Amino acid sequence: MRKFPCVFMRGGTSKGCMFLESDLPARDQWDDIFVQAMGSPDPKQIDGMGGCVSSNNKIVVVRKSDRPGIDVDYIVGQSIVGQSKIDYKSNCGNMTAATAPYAVEMGLVEDLTEPTTVVHMFNLNTNKTIDVEVPIKDGQFNNEGTCSIAGVDGTAGELKVNFLDPAGAKTGRLFPTGNAKEMLDLGELGTIEATILDVSNPMVLVRAADLGITGTQLPAEVDADKALAAKLEAIRGAACVKMGFAKDPADATANSPAVPKVGFVTAPVSFTDISGKSVDASEMDVCARVISVFKCHKACPLTSASSISVAAFVPGTLVNELVALKPGQQTVRIGHPSGVMTMYPYLDDPTKPLNDIVVSGVAVQRTARRIMDGTLYIRK
Repeated sequence: MRKFPCVFMRGGTSKGCMFLESDLPARDQWDDIFVQAMGSPDPKQIDGMGGCVSSNNKIVVVRKSDRPGIDVDYIVGQSIVGQSKIDYKSNCGNMTAATAPYAVEMGLVEDLTEPTTVVHMFNLNTNKTIDVEVPIKDGQFNNEGTCSIAGVDGTAGELKVNFLDPAGAKTGRLFPTGNAKEMLDLGELGTIEATILDVSNPMVLVRAADLGITGTQLPAEVDADKALAAKLEAIRGAACVKMGFAKDPADATANSPAVPKVGFVTAPVSFTDISGKSVDASEMDVCARVISVFKCHKACPLTSASSISVAAFVPGTLVNELVALKPGQQTVRIGHPSGVMTMYPYLDDPTKPLNDIVVSGVAVQRTARRIMDGTLYIRK
């Protein structure tokens, strides 16, 4: 057996294995280690740490940074359920929230201050900088607090995650095609109007109504509807080709399953969340569902929420047409299968030409905690 120090953490509504880069061998051995760590390619992942859905199949590798003004560099790997594959194309916002306290706990951050310290991080998936405000007490991460987030039981210390200059994370442009809306050709499935943008990660959004659904469906219902799943993957594939990540939709499915993500949105509407709690339309500005690696996410991926919140402020996008933002409003409340999350997008002037809009940051409130630490064992 081979063994490696490992910490298993929850970040936001995701969880996965955290490693120090110094504890790992050469990069060309990582995929084999991580696939075994999660118990893939068995879709039940019975022989590993994986949780059978994309949000519970994360890998994070962290190192102390030598970049000026940056505390740590990190890269996120997405284990693909049912496959012997790790995808490094995109960042995970929820595991970004876990990375900052992990870095503090592992002694990678100097000059800790109370009651909070801003941890400056550089994401190697997107080459973007993220600042995370971490509560500190007695020189350690202070995870006692009253912060609660939808999709996670209980309360914990508040982490404020701010994705700096997140526009064009993978494509170099806020709107990769130069349009706020466009028609996607889905072959025999017809056409559909979509908004494609890149904030923290690339995203393609369509109206729930254009899919013939209400937009209030919960993950199990979305995943069980094979015709809907096929159409959503066709939409994702068409957008993937337009953004230059794949040569055709089949290539997008096989080789770019995590980028872009696809979601459907609707105007605020009341629904019952996955815990059975009623969520009222008045609590949100837009209702959304996001597909992550072929399955409907049980909440809303943080990077997808970044794109949705920015789109809400930009005239001409599908999201902007569905929301009713009040004068002076600076937040966007997104209804998702586990409740509601509030995003803080910072745009200079959303009425400027699309790719001249400056997005200085998108922030969100998160929590995280160390679940387990010890030694990970895999076969040789």
